[in-house]
Amino acid sequence: MAATIAKRQGLGRYSDDKMRRIRGTSDISWQRRGVSKVLDRENMKDIAQEKEKERHVLQASSGAKKPRMNQDFGFSDSTRIPKKPRSALNRKVSYENGDEDEVLDKRTSLEVEMSEELDYDAEEIALIRIRERRRSRRLEPDGAMIKTNPHKGRQKIDSANSSSCSSSSTSSGSSDSVLKSNSNNNGRCTARNEKELERIKCHQCMKSERKYVVPCGKCRTKVYCIQCIKQWYPKMSELDVAEICPFCRRNCNCSVCLHTSGFIETSKINMTDCEKVEHLRYLMVSLLPFIRQICEEQTQEIEFEASIQRVHSSKVGVSETLCGNDERVYCNHCATSIIDLHRSCPKCSYELCLTCCKEICEGRLSGRAEMKFQYVNRGYGYMQGGDPLPESCLHQTPDVHVEPSVMWSADDNGTISCPPTEMGGCGDCVLELTRILPDRWISDLEKEARDLVLILDNKLTNLRQNRAETGTDMLCKAASREGSDDNLLYCPDSTKIQEDEELFRFQKHWIKGEPVIVRNVLDKVTGLSWEPMVMWRALCENVDSEVSSKMSEVKAIDCLASCEVEISTRQFFKGYTQGRTYDNFWPEMLKLKDWPPSDKFEDLMPRHCDEFISALPFQEYSDPRAGILNLAVKLPSGVLKPDLGPKTYIAYGVAEELGRGDSVTKLHCDMSDAVNILTHTEEVLLTEEQHSAVERLKKEHRAQDLKENLVQDGMDESIEEPNSDNNKEDTDVSEINDSELLPSGIRGEFKMSRDEMQGTAFTCPHSEGTMVESGGALWDIFRRQDVPKLEAYLRKHFKEFRHVYCSPVEQVIHPIHDQCFYLSSEHKKKLKEEFGVEPWTFEQKLGEAVFIPAGCPHQVRNLKSCTKVAVDFVSPENVDECLRLTKEFRLLPKNHRAREDKLEIKKMILYAVAQAIKDANSLIPALN
Repeated sequence: MAATIAKRQGLGRYSDDKMRRIRGTSDISWQRRGVSKVLDRENMKDIAQEKEKERHVLQASSGAKKPRMNQDFGFSDSTRIPKKPRSALNRKVSYENGDEDEVLDKRTSLEVEMSEELDYDAEEIALIRIRERRRSRRLEPDGAMIKTNPHKGRQKIDSANSSSCSSSSTSSGSSDSVLKSNSNNNGRCTARNEKELERIKCHQCMKSERKYVVPCGKCRTKVYCIQCIKQWYPKMSELDVAEICPFCRRNCNCSVCLHTSGFIETSKINMTDCEKVEHLRYLMVSLLPFIRQICEEQTQEIEFEASIQRVHSSKVGVSETLCGNDERVYCNHCATSIIDLHRSCPKCSYELCLTCCKEICEGRLSGRAEMKFQYVNRGYGYMQGGDPLPESCLHQTPDVHVEPSVMWSADDNGTISCPPTEMGGCGDCVLELTRILPDRWISDLEKEARDLVLILDNKLTNLRQNRAETGTDMLCKAASREGSDDNLLYCPDSTKIQEDEELFRFQKHWIKGEPVIVRNVLDKVTGLSWEPMVMWRALCENVDSEVSSKMSEVKAIDCLASCEVEISTRQFFKGYTQGRTYDNFWPEMLKLKDWPPSDKFEDLMPRHCDEFISALPFQEYSDPRAGILNLAVKLPSGVLKPDLGPKTYIAYGVAEELGRGDSVTKLHCDMSDAVNILTHTEEVLLTEEQHSAVERLKKEHRAQDLKENLVQDGMDESIEEPNSDNNKEDTDVSEINDSELLPSGIRGEFKMSRDEMQGTAFTCPHSEGTMVESGGALWDIFRRQDVPKLEAYLRKHFKEFRHVYCSPVEQVIHPIHDQCFYLSSEHKKKLKEEFGVEPWTFEQKLGEAVFIPAGCPHQVRNLKSCTKVAVDFVSPENVDECLRLTKEFRLLPKNHRAREDKLEIKKMILYAVAQAIKDANSLIPALN
C-alpha cells in the first residue's frame, strides 16, 4: 500500500521536481501500480483539459440546472490517469446535524468506485486529488474572490457577497480547507466550515504549517506530520500511520488524548451470572471465619462489661458514637483502626481499641517508645570510601526517646480509667464501652452470609463438579532449595489467562503464598507509549496551570546517600536515557517513587491509568475498580479508602551490582497483595572509563568496610547472583533442571510445565538469530515460612549494612519494616549457608507482571532504567496475612514509617461480605 503524504504549502499542481523532492523526504515507496510513471508524464494537455472542465463546472454550478447526482464516469483505456469530474467527488452533501462521518462515507464511496474501475487503491486516489488542488486564490461561483491564509483560513475579498457562500465544485478531499453551504441552501456558512478549515492540522501538534503530513486511511479525518511521527511514535512507520493512525489505534499520545478518560475499555472480564455467583460464594466462604472472630472478640467484651455492671449480657447498654464516612477512628495508644466496639473517654475523647483493653486488664500493655534515627552526613568523600569530614568524627547513635514509665492498669472491678496527660489522656474519667455500627449488625451479617452460602452450595453443586483442571501449568525455575517442591513459579502468558482454567491455576498457586509472573501483558493493550518524556509531557500540559508549574522540578532519591535531592524534571529524564555520573565517574542512581502522587495518578494521567488497568492480568483480583475478588473494591462510595494506587516507580539502573548506591528497593513487606508491571526500560551502558573507576572505587569501599569492621577479611568478593543465567546450580533432573542445557542468554526464557519437561524434547522458544531480551529488574521474594530465619540473620549481621549517607546501621527495630537492608549477592549466599534460606530470584522483563502475595518480604534491583507501575489489592486468600501484619505494625514505636494501620483490613472484611450478600441475592434468580 502506498501511503499518501500531503503537501501543506503550494496547493497547485506538483511539478516533476516537486514530486522527486517529496519522494526523497519519505520512506514510503511510490512505485506502486504505475503511479510514478503517471506522475512523471508530461501533463500539459491534461492541464488544458482540466481547465476546460472547470469552466463547464463553474457555469453549471452558477446556472439553474444542478449537476446530476447519478453521473457516470467514463475513462479511456490509456495509461494516462484521466481527470475525474470534481463535481462527483465534491458534490454538495447536506450536513444534517453536522454529521461529518456521513459526508466522508459518501465521498469515500465514490472514491472506491473509481478505484475499483481503475484498479487504484484509496491512497493513490488521494494522491491524484493532491495533484488537482487549486492554487491559493480561488473564485467562488458568485464571482467573489477566496484567499487561503495558512493561519486565518479562507476569506472572501468581495465584502458585498460576504453574506453568502456556496459549495465550490473544485473542492478537494478530506484534507483540504473548504467552505460549504448547509443543506437548506440558505446562503449562510455553517459551523461545519470552521471544522473543515482546521482539518489539515496535525492531530498531534495541532500545527497547520507542517509541509508534509500523513493522512489516516481508516478514519480519513486525522493527519500526523512527519516530525511528530518520528518524535512521538518511533515504533511506527509512515506506512503504519497511513494505514491506521495512532488515534484509530487508541494509542495517540497527544495532549488531548492523554487527558481523556474512558477512551478504552479497561475491564477484560466477561462473566456469566453463574460465574459471578460462584466468585461471590468463594469470597463469603473465605471471609466468614474472620467475621466469626470479630464477633467473638466483641462478645467477650460485652460479657466483660456485663460482669462490671453486674447485669446479664443482653442488658448491657452500649452508647453509640457518631462517625462520618469521611472519618477514620484509630486507637490513641497503638494506632490500630477501630471498626466498632471500643472504649472512649466521655471528657477528652481518648479512644482505646479492644486489643489494648485486653492487654491492660491482663497487665501486659507495652509502651510505645518514640524513635528518631539520626544518621550523620560524613561527606561525599566518605560515601565513596574516603575519610569522613572532621566535624562528623564524633560518633553518634540514634536518639531514642522513651516515654516516662507510667503504670496503666485496670481497677479492681475491671474498669479502665483514662490515661494521664503524659500518655495523651485526661486521667479523670472511666473509659466507657462505645460502638460505631448499629447494634448486632456484625452478628446479623455473619448469620446472613452463612445461610446464603448454604443456599448457593445447593445451586452451584453441578457447576463445581463439572469443573476439572486440564492442561499443564507453565512454570519457571526461580530457586534451588533442597527438598522443596516450590522452586518453580507459575508464569503463564497473558494471551491465555482469560480462560477459566488459568484463573483456577492462579488460585492454586496464590493460596500457597507463591508469587506469579505473567508474561507479555502489554501485548494485549493498545500500545500507549510509556516513554518518560510522554508521561512528563502529559503532566506539563495539564489543563491545571498550578499542577503544570509544579512538574518542572521533582524530588528524587539519591540511592548512594538514600536521601532526597531536587532536580529539574528534564534533567532527570535525560539521565534516565543517557545516564548520570558523579565527578569520579561513579554511576549516579536516582529514582522517583510514587510520582505523580498515587492519589492523583488517575486525575493527572487518566489515559495511562486506563492503559495500565486494561493490561492487568487476572482482573478478578487486580482490577482496582471492578475486581469481583478484590476486597478493596467493596468499600461503599463515600467511605474513606486506603491509597492502593496505581503508583509509578521510575528509576535509573545498571546491570552491574555496585555494592553502594545501587538502584534498589530495599527489603520490605507490603501491607497487602500487589501486582507490578514493567512498562518501559532503557539500557544505559557504562563506558570503559566508568568501568575502571568502578573497579577502583570498589576496592576503596572494601578497605573502608574492613576498617570499620563491617565485613570479614578474606571473604570472596566475586560472588554472582545465586540464580543468574551464568551461575545456575546443578540440581537433580526431578528438580526440572533442563534449562541448564540452554545457551546462557536463553535460560531465563525457558518456561515449561513439569509434565512437559519430563521426558520431552526441548524446543527453543526463540527463532534462530534473534536476540533474547535481558531483564530490566532483579527480584528477590522470600517465602512466608522463612521470615523468622530471615529476621534472625538480619539481627545477627545488621552492622554489616549501610543506610543513609552510607553510614553503618546502628540499631534495628524491625529487620523488615525498617526498610534499611538490601541483601547483596554476597549476603544472600551467607543467608543460605547459615540459615538455609533462599528467595525466589528472577529477572522481570519488559511487559511482565509480577504478583507479590501479602506477607512475602521482597527486594528489587534495577538492571536498566525502568518505569514500573504497581497497584495494591486485597485478595480473600491473604486476609490472614494482612491481619498478621496489622498486629506487627501496632507493636512498632511511635513515628515508625509502618506503624499506622492504613489498610483497615477489618473494615474491608465487613463491607466486602455485606456487598457480596447484596450482589449474590440479586443474581440468584438467574440460577433458577
